[in-house]
Amino acid sequence: MEKENIAVGLDIGTTKIVAMIGKKNEYGKLEILGMGKSKSLGVARGVVNNITQTIQSIQQAVMEAEANSGYKIKDVVVGIAGQHIRSIQHTDYVSRNNPDEVIGDKDIQLLIDQVNKLAMLPGEEIIHVLPQEFKIDGQHEIKEPIGMYGGRLESSFHVVVGQASSIRNVGRCVQSSGIELSGLTLEPLASSDAVLSQEEKEAGVALIDIGGGTTDLAIFKDGIIRHTAVIPFGGNVITEDIKEGCSIIEKQAELLKVKFGSAWPGENKDNEIVSIPGLRGREPKEISLKNLSKIIHARVVEIIEQVFAEIKAYGHEDPRRKLIAGIVLTGGGSQLKHIKQLVEYITGMDTRIGYPNEHLAGNSSEDISSPMYATAVGLVMNSVNNRTQSAVRVQMEQIVQPVFRQQPVQQANPFQYQQPTQAQPPVFAQPEPVKEEKILERMEVVDVEVKREPQTTEGKIRRSFFDKYVEKIKEFLDNAE
Repeated sequence: MEKENIAVGLDIGTTKIVAMIGKKNEYGKLEILGMGKSKSLGVARGVVNNITQTIQSIQQAVMEAEANSGYKIKDVVVGIAGQHIRSIQHTDYVSRNNPDEVIGDKDIQLLIDQVNKLAMLPGEEIIHVLPQEFKIDGQHEIKEPIGMYGGRLESSFHVVVGQASSIRNVGRCVQSSGIELSGLTLEPLASSDAVLSQEEKEAGVALIDIGGGTTDLAIFKDGIIRHTAVIPFGGNVITEDIKEGCSIIEKQAELLKVKFGSAWPGENKDNEIVSIPGLRGREPKEISLKNLSKIIHARVVEIIEQVFAEIKAYGHEDPRRKLIAGIVLTGGGSQLKHIKQLVEYITGMDTRIGYPNEHLAGNSSEDISSPMYATAVGLVMNSVNNRTQSAVRVQMEQIVQPVFRQQPVQQANPFQYQQPTQAQPPVFAQPEPVKEEKILERMEVVDVEVKREPQTTEGKIRRSFFDKYVEKIKEFLDNAE
């Protein structure tokens, strides 16, 4: 029987940490089995600045995801972002010993390994080496070189680079939380997998993921990643501006932004006012919604202009590099009212809000299909593509059920005994397997037939079943402290 491919993504953001467990269903769509979310403490602008707090936040999100799904997480694919991320274009080649032999995977891998050995600035590390277009013996614009003949294999690469210390800090936080790190993915690449269609990538599109601490950009053209950038401003900077401009506390500023905020000041009339309770018995504070939207507008314009400068740096104004599909906005910041219209006004490009629901199974909840979870969904998709077995089922229902089934049998015995003639035979047939080993054996059979669990997972769980269950509960309690 085929092993269930359970994938786990962990999005370590500035405002929230999301752990998501999923698998592909029979229709090729992503079915989310469970999700856990916690407030992100110890992360600023996509970079870990407090190891202990980040570990606690990760553990909280992981425990919630495990409780919701009934799976125990073993390893995760983690998204990485932050202002230390930069990308470079690089061209490299290999000379093949036998040109009469067809080009295979090992030739491509040899070329990628060669790029991975590039000398970086001190303290920097290569995160991704993404091949773009290949050239064989001078023949240009080859997208798929495998199966072709040639002596010189050349390719242009999009190389994503980050600070080694920041990457190691993320790895350490994950491993200290009791789970393994199976892969690192640049967050805008994960988001693009979740919200962009292949047609958009072919036509040319810029994905803008507005998060809490950073705004991530990924540009695609002809189905190939062309440019990535991380701008160190996000929704938190807008909240900070509202806090300063209106002289209120951060929690109130965030609430104002989400409930009444707009990126287009012309929408609000002068007499629209919201009243905020004063602190510790002070008078309530009245704030004009027009002033609020002016504060938001000023900061959003600054963020979009920085992103647009990156799009221009890619060469969008060149007719051959034109992004026909325009811009796709995603992330929590894309839910700000009228931001789509403002982006269209500043850039002159068609814009839509990107939801990850295209790749999700039909029974997914509305919360999961929010732009806020685009990165987490993309990370789960990445883990699915890696064919990782990142979580195993925790058999809790099977432990409880036989115990409850056994009690009615014992209580029924005296009543059955008073009417021995008819009721006795079926009663003696049931309580006979009272021994613990026999109950376990019966549970094993039920699990294999009904649940269709992988044999390897059963092998791990079979050994001292009840002891393992107690250990798991202790582990949960230890992690919660």
